[in-house]
Amino acid sequence: MAKQAPHTDTPVAVIDPMPLRAQMPALANKTYFNYGGQGPLPSASLEAITAAWTTIQELGPFSGAVWPYLEQVTTSLRQRLASWFGVSSQRVALTENVTSGCVLPLWGLPWEPGDELLIGDCEHPGVVAACRELARRQGLSLATLPVQWLRRTACSGDAAALEQAVLEQLQRCLRPRTRLVVLSHLLWNTGQVMPIAAVAERLAAHPRRPWLLVDGAQSLGSLPLADAGAANGAAAADIYGCTGHKWCCGPEGLGAVVLSERLLAEAHPTLIGWRSLRNEGEAGSDFHRDGRRFEVATSCTPLMAGLTCSLRLLEAQGSAEQRLARIQHLNRQLWHGLGTLPGIQPLLTAPPPAGLVSFQLDAAQAGASGGDAARATALVKALGQRGVWIRSLDDPICLRACTHITTTEAEVELLLHCLAEILAGEASVS
Repeated sequence: MAKQAPHTDTPVAVIDPMPLRAQMPALANKTYFNYGGQGPLPSASLEAITAAWTTIQELGPFSGAVWPYLEQVTTSLRQRLASWFGVSSQRVALTENVTSGCVLPLWGLPWEPGDELLIGDCEHPGVVAACRELARRQGLSLATLPVQWLRRTACSGDAAALEQAVLEQLQRCLRPRTRLVVLSHLLWNTGQVMPIAAVAERLAAHPRRPWLLVDGAQSLGSLPLADAGAANGAAAADIYGCTGHKWCCGPEGLGAVVLSERLLAEAHPTLIGWRSLRNEGEAGSDFHRDGRRFEVATSCTPLMAGLTCSLRLLEAQGSAEQRLARIQHLNRQLWHGLGTLPGIQPLLTAPPPAGLVSFQLDAAQAGASGGDAARATALVKALGQRGVWIRSLDDPICLRACTHITTTEAEVELLLHCLAEILAGEASVS
């Protein structure tokens, strides 16, 4: 790929990252680009967690006075997440993480031997492994939906062209026995956004109306999800699993899943507990008819107070569209800068649509695969020794840096400077 000229656009400043950064101890004395792995927890969110623990103990952890408080905290988070997703709160189940949010309803669907699971080739191993085990137990078949190759096409920077290419690929891969399609909203490795609503519309026209499972690990907190337009995947999917500890900068151990009305009508709970029941005091009770049928038992309510606080802090920075504009401004700066560095090739042929910016070491220097895993790991370590944190990925072999609204332009330039120095040092040694 030809090296790009430096990016000189000057966007209108909408969001000042410094007040929120000041609340994030994890950003002190380091340059952090791993929001796609875990976001930093604001001090106010940690204080909300601690305050919730204190309140529970003061009320009595199993007293009559504590139940209204627990219900208020839980309901507040469920409703706030529902507004972020653009769905009713009845469609939202609170979970521990993306994997449990995806897998619990997935295993409760009415499968028939011979049904086919069509899985995108950029999906996270956790979800893929669950689908493989489901197929083994239920006598299902597996097929692959290739989307990774789109990163090197001209449509990678054109949303309309990308949507058309994805739909054409989907059409080629659909079979009469296809019963489920698994596709992330924001691909965790290439950084591309998949046209989830358009995919859902296409699946609705299939004779068997395959279920659509969406991994939203990288989209909640980075992409606007409440928009009814083509970018919205939460309302269109049958299963849309998310976590609060990445781009939402909430505590780990808490997530949510959005479930479609037809899934709630047809799927049975798999891991069952008292929270799944309409009447928790009766073992013979029916299950909840809404998303709560996929909730299980006792959860850590203080974490819910912490995530609610983090969501409020993000909302205070601007609308979802304004936050994405800030992220895109920074990822353009990084993408263009990477394009000027000898020995580095951005994974996409155009600036990424969201905050995941992946790049490879040039094939000429790192092997025919376009990247060498050991060298990528060494580069991550060398950056870490300078207080700059990114990560390496295995499929495709690449390095990934994430820009969020709390990232600064100076941090992007520092990352580019450090990369240039390390690569120059490698070249002088060789």
